[in-house]
Amino acid sequence: MEDSTVLDAGEAAQVVTLGPSDNLDIECQAAPTKTVVSVSVSVSTVYAQSTVTVYQSSTSRRQQTTTTARQSTSSQPSQPAGTNMSDTSTPASTYRNALYFTNWGIYGADFQPQQIPASNVSHVLYAFADIASDGHLISTDAYADLQKHYPTDSWNDQGNNAYGCVKQLYLLKKNNRGLKVLLSIGGWTYSQSGHFAPLVGSDTARQNLANSAVTFVKDWGLDGIDIDWEYPSTPQEAQAFVLLVQACRQALDQHAAQHAPGYHFLITVASPAGPSHYGAMDLKGMAPYVDVWHLMAYDYAGGWDATTGHQANLYASTADPAATKFSTDRAVGDYVAAGVAARRISLGLPLYGRSFEGAGAAVGQPYTGGVGPGSSGTQGVWLYRTLPKAGATVHYDDGVKASWSYDAAAQELISYDSPDSARQKAAYVRRKGLGGAAFWEAGGDRDGEGSLVGTMKASMGVLEQSQNWLLYPQSQYDNIRAGMPES
Repeated sequence: MEDSTVLDAGEAAQVVTLGPSDNLDIECQAAPTKTVVSVSVSVSTVYAQSTVTVYQSSTSRRQQTTTTARQSTSSQPSQPAGTNMSDTSTPASTYRNALYFTNWGIYGADFQPQQIPASNVSHVLYAFADIASDGHLISTDAYADLQKHYPTDSWNDQGNNAYGCVKQLYLLKKNNRGLKVLLSIGGWTYSQSGHFAPLVGSDTARQNLANSAVTFVKDWGLDGIDIDWEYPSTPQEAQAFVLLVQACRQALDQHAAQHAPGYHFLITVASPAGPSHYGAMDLKGMAPYVDVWHLMAYDYAGGWDATTGHQANLYASTADPAATKFSTDRAVGDYVAAGVAARRISLGLPLYGRSFEGAGAAVGQPYTGGVGPGSSGTQGVWLYRTLPKAGATVHYDDGVKASWSYDAAAQELISYDSPDSARQKAAYVRRKGLGGAAFWEAGGDRDGEGSLVGTMKASMGVLEQSQNWLLYPQSQYDNIRAGMPES
């Protein structure tokens, strides 16, 4: 078991007690406002009970943990003593590498859950669940989520069983114990359709969402939730978001106390990088309840602009401001200044490019031909695995840490992240003390040496590997309740 936690100022250390034959190493590093405590425990006994009383803050986000590890003699998977209570405050040598995986990606893009590169990923964010008018969460595609039979699935199973992506994601967790799966809620389309509106001004709707989030976690075998609200824009919506994550935190903690002692189910947020959007949010108010902020540091430029631009640059250009409409570095600085811990920020990267037709070779200039067809089903959006296109030359601006391709004959400019820019972003993550990276979305990456997910993982270093949770005896699905014993 490897665990660590970040202490806020004023937190007091309590006792760590271990059983016989256990090894405990504790390292403390003092800082002006925080103390980082890293705990590594190796249990050599067949039966070991470990009581780890971790530092409790005013927000009660870390509670006393008693975990029991047994050697399993049943078909149900045993849950090791390790928890992920410190999932967001791991030592600086470990990083998160999160990957959004969409339930519609199994169709047109033909990207199946079995293709997720588990060795390069720490968290899978399964998109999306929708929000009903009363606040309850609902599946957006029952076939993709629960019904699709893959070649290894039997048609003769007895009982009520989960299939589809939900089963495959559980198996991915079972075979990769450091990998966690979260349900992502909302997204651009459902947000723009007003589906978060019922949560504003209604305690009941927010509690319904929190309660149904717990239901999805226990039924689908998940490690938490990710909330993608694009975007709160009024003080009332900002306050509703604070109350929502607070309600979800309380509901998940209550569930863990009863059914997963010592485990910390995660709450993450897909958060904006545009100042007008995050400026409308109460980041400080949300911070005590949010484990990870997946900073959507992309879509900075596109067909809505009059000039071409970098869509995912790290820094603003002083030479040509039109080329960099936004700045990731500014967003990171503003989040930290607002009270978000740097280690809780994961830098978002796009696995697609945005194109401009009738463009010149220089970024930041007018274009005349629209954005082109794209390869993803969305005009002007090209999956990274299709780039660079034949005939195009790849360019890189080291000043703003951004890449693009240009085809002079076609007069087409496409802004996208390359392995070069990904390596620079990994260096930025390390230098700024961020917690890792997050990618939208899995179907856009390429395999092998050119993989951006793989490049980021290799460049950041060791992935966070606190163990996931596998025991869901309250699931309505027989095979998840049993731990997929035949799989």
